[in-house]
Amino acid sequence: MRVDKEPTRRTFNAVFVAGASGVYLSGGFGPWELLYPAIAAPVAYFGLRSYRLIGVAWLMHSCWDIVHHLWGNPIWPFMPTSSFGCMIFDALIAVWFLSGAPSILALGNGSQRIKA
Repeated sequence: MRVDKEPTRRTFNAVFVAGASGVYLSGGFGPWELLYPAIAAPVAYFGLRSYRLIGVAWLMHSCWDIVHHLWGNPIWPFMPTSSFGCMIFDALIAVWFLSGAPSILALGNGSQRIKA
């Protein structure tokens, strides 16, 4: 993400997290499966202007991963712990977005981070 300039970087990430909200459709909860994307879509939309809201959307996705790990179908049917692994990854990138999505290279050389 370092090569993308603002606001393209933030816009791409907001669209990406919105798309991730549909990954579990047909994931074992029937019509209830539509509830999460309906809630996540506005959060992702407002993420077009805020890295922190993108972080909130990833945390929401992480929680949905846990629901699927415990009661629904895993994201990859051939790998029963795939939703749990996704939860860990999503939580980690959520922390990065909640901190304002700083450039890793900028942190290494003491530069200022990008404002959310």
